[in-house]
Amino acid sequence: MHGDRSSGAVSTGAMASGAMASGASMPYPDALLPGMGRPVSILHDDIETVLINEQQITAALDVLGREIVEGFDGQEFTAVAVLKGAAVFVSDLIRRIPVPLELAFVMATSYRKGTTAGQLDLDFFPNDAEIEGRRMLLVDDILDTGKTMFTLKAALLARGAADVKTAVFLDKPARRSVEFQVDYRCFEIEDKFVVGYGLDFAGRYRNLPYVGALKPAIFEAVLGKQS
Repeated sequence: MHGDRSSGAVSTGAMASGAMASGASMPYPDALLPGMGRPVSILHDDIETVLINEQQITAALDVLGREIVEGFDGQEFTAVAVLKGAAVFVSDLIRRIPVPLELAFVMATSYRKGTTAGQLDLDFFPNDAEIEGRRMLLVDDILDTGKTMFTLKAALLARGAADVKTAVFLDKPARRSVEFQVDYRCFEIEDKFVVGYGLDFAGRYRNLPYVGALKPAIFEAVLGKQS
């Protein structure tokens, strides 16, 4: 698992806005999955509270896209998404940026299973031709301790990037353990573990179209198996 995922109450980001929608109802009916006889809402039933709904995400992305275009002066750049968590976010974000850009990916693993951080492993980078002399936007799902973004930004600059700006879907400044200020963010969050919109728990829930808090029983069930 990857990324810093603790969060809670939601406030508007410094650059893109959005409000918390606690207690929002689940968006899907109890239709049956073909051939399984299980309700589609089985994944949604694990969610205690929806914190950021689809409409709020869409609105924040629209704002963020415009700010990034302005921040890069309408010039071409390379978006580098941190796998796996940023895959959903970067896919929606770049479609709101109407200027030429290239897309690359980097793998950085700091979470295995559960909710606590492990050793950060940097598995690969774009090749030097994709980095050298390029303006870059490093994109991740969530900024918590700041270690992942700090390390990756330094590595891109060391490999010859002309400039590296950063963008995150969720920002949690209270958990920062290194000095790091993100350039663009959609939402600022507090200390409650969240899933959805690319964020996972034990490899699941990335495909939820909103951000929510899991029911305590889900943590107990999964973490109990690991003990």
